[in-house]
Amino acid sequence: MALIQSTLIWVVYAIVIVLMVAIASIFVYVYQSPRERSASITLVCIFTLTSLLATVLLLPVDVALVSSTASSKLGRRKDGVTQQNVDNIVLSLKIVYYTLYSLDALLCLLVVPFTYFWYEEYDEVATDEGSQTIGARFWGAFKYTVAFIVLVIILLLVGLFVPVARDREGGHYGLDYFKHLLDENPGERALTFALGLLLTLGTLIYALYTSAGFALLPVAFIKSAPGVSAPMLTATTASELERNRERQRQLEGRNAGRSDALPAKDRRELDALVREERTLVRRERLAAEASGEGQSWLIKSWMKIEAVFRPIKLIGGILLMILSIFIWVCMLLTGIDKAKNSICKSHCGYVLGHINIFNPINWIFVQSAKVFPIDYILFLFLVLLFFASSVVGIATLGIRFLWLKIFQIRKGHTSPQALLMATVMLTLIALAINYSLAMMVAPQYAHYGPQTFCDHPLRHPGEQANCTDHPNHIRPCSEVSSNPAAKNVCTPSVVSTFLDRIMVNFSFFGVVDFWAQFVFLGVFLIVFVTSLFRTPKLDEYQLDQDAEEDEEEGLLASTGRRFGATWQDITGRASKKTNQALEHEEED
Repeated sequence: MALIQSTLIWVVYAIVIVLMVAIASIFVYVYQSPRERSASITLVCIFTLTSLLATVLLLPVDVALVSSTASSKLGRRKDGVTQQNVDNIVLSLKIVYYTLYSLDALLCLLVVPFTYFWYEEYDEVATDEGSQTIGARFWGAFKYTVAFIVLVIILLLVGLFVPVARDREGGHYGLDYFKHLLDENPGERALTFALGLLLTLGTLIYALYTSAGFALLPVAFIKSAPGVSAPMLTATTASELERNRERQRQLEGRNAGRSDALPAKDRRELDALVREERTLVRRERLAAEASGEGQSWLIKSWMKIEAVFRPIKLIGGILLMILSIFIWVCMLLTGIDKAKNSICKSHCGYVLGHINIFNPINWIFVQSAKVFPIDYILFLFLVLLFFASSVVGIATLGIRFLWLKIFQIRKGHTSPQALLMATVMLTLIALAINYSLAMMVAPQYAHYGPQTFCDHPLRHPGEQANCTDHPNHIRPCSEVSSNPAAKNVCTPSVVSTFLDRIMVNFSFFGVVDFWAQFVFLGVFLIVFVTSLFRTPKLDEYQLDQDAEEDEEEGLLASTGRRFGATWQDITGRASKKTNQALEHEEED
């Protein structure tokens, strides 16, 4: 029976991973620029996003497996379950977790940077001429990646020798749970330090980007301006276009009888009107496409369906807003509980021994965990909500260095370099989401799930406590339980043990990660209140830019290649193939 239960849990996890591959693929294909697609970048981004989502979504599997060894109704281990069985489950989860965490770190620090430089090393002209080989391109990318390899080695070496909390004084370090956290081999300590550093960096990004997206996502559902408001855009564009052409006719009529050229003032005005006319014509075409003119019946039907379900989108936005506020309140309650009742405060990263302030969402997860996979479905939705919020935050704020915007993330217009940078940011944010869900949103669920123990006195040494006739003596498991029955029954999840190990051994990371959650809550509140009173505006300039890019894409598609702009600027001439293609188009 236990084998069948474990197998079903892993099967559900495998199904979720397949779903994550689909979600990662949709994200990449929706946001990347079609004319700059690269197979290597697409595959790396999809694989990296799938890996990070698989890491976060392993938590319900972890909780379900360790909880399957005990009966929450009786507060004791199930019949036939031995400590060896429990150790085997924990070992298998450790292997999966360490594999995924190591894979996430390698993808973030080595694979993605190498792919970035691999793309930058591509020279279309040199490739066409045969002067750039795959080996030369590989070596060029590897030279820049060496710096990241050195960084990984430094992180692991620092993790081996950096001082930890092993010799600290304090009553809490005498507890069995904390003794277990301090007992680790050098390899685990190096990995713990490296991931603790990445987690802290991710938490800083999470506190800014995810919090902003968390506030903007439901508001965007409720009152976001559409990408193209067809009726408004058609009306205003037609009016402006008619006024523009009327002014052009006036200038041409006023200078119709002149034998010489137009006056300089009129020429400048006429040139400006011609440029404006081209822009308005593009905008008019965009409005026609948005209204479905010239489209197939399938596209028109989809537009009608979108219009019909628009009220449902509004209701969904309101429900999402209520959920976001609910999660915000629960995180605030846990934060206050940790700040006030942590057994060791900043010395161990504000690890909370047991829940003192009721957390509704934590209670919901603990109760739903008794019937797997209900808790997994709820957790999956929660992870996707945080992931979507992170994407919205990055798309809204852009990829910045301080106040300078380096890259912009937009649907269908994201460059390969920006997509790789966004993938790295999402990888770091995923580590922070893992921490936030386990330590702030649902701490009791993430640590022990629905596990309980019987606090009734033992009649004979070595036997399990029996609460069949004493249900009021059943207690939820916690880190600070001193009852021997709790030690024999309660098994903490592997992910909570790993995160607590980071907090206890390297308390600086724990302090930063904990107080960054309050920054998250503060940024969310500011952005949320601001977005409620700010009216969204249609960005006509961005529409014009998109239209120009669409026209350029059509030109590039007709010539069958991208222009080597930098090389042609240096040489002062276009390549032979480009000239031949342009001459062919002019003849047509």
